[in-house]
Amino acid sequence: MYDRCQFEQRFDAKAYVFVGMPGSGKSMGTESARELGIPVIIMGDVVREEATRRGVAHSPVTLGGIMIGLRRKYGDDAIANACIEKFRRMDSSFVVIEGARSEAEINRFREVFKSVKVIAVHASPQTRFQRLAQRKRSDDSLDWEDFHERDLRELGIGIGRVIACADMMLVNEGDASELRQQVLLLFQEEFGTG
Repeated sequence: MYDRCQFEQRFDAKAYVFVGMPGSGKSMGTESARELGIPVIIMGDVVREEATRRGVAHSPVTLGGIMIGLRRKYGDDAIANACIEKFRRMDSSFVVIEGARSEAEINRFREVFKSVKVIAVHASPQTRFQRLAQRKRSDDSLDWEDFHERDLRELGIGIGRVIACADMMLVNEGDASELRQQVLLLFQEEFGTG
């Protein structure tokens, strides 16, 4: 599942890849896409599924360790390959993928999808920390030091380069409705609806 597929397959499909630091609002963006009927694959779910399979807790440290371990064992594009395998079972000409963290993942998506657009969602560290504290997901960092360590882990994988080279940047310092409007406008322009 994490290895490159035995038979290289190219999909006649567009992929929209949402990237951003933890708590930036990627999931709000992808939820808006889901409301429009666009299929969504969440890269973090691959890691959470692996943690569940191993019977370990979904803490920031545990999931971070699994994420890094999968990349070391199967390559920097391991999680992207698992997402490609999920897409292979879908019947769609487009998909939203949430949570790429490295150029290797983006490059892998570019190898298999007809078109890839990278959309970065940005919010300040203070805003992101407050959101994570409110969200209270089991893998969220609820103390500032853990939050900072998680950011450093993500940056160490290469997420900063992915964000810096994104095709589009959505600033998400307001409420969820503002980001939702930005995402809806993006997809209206992409699909020519209005």
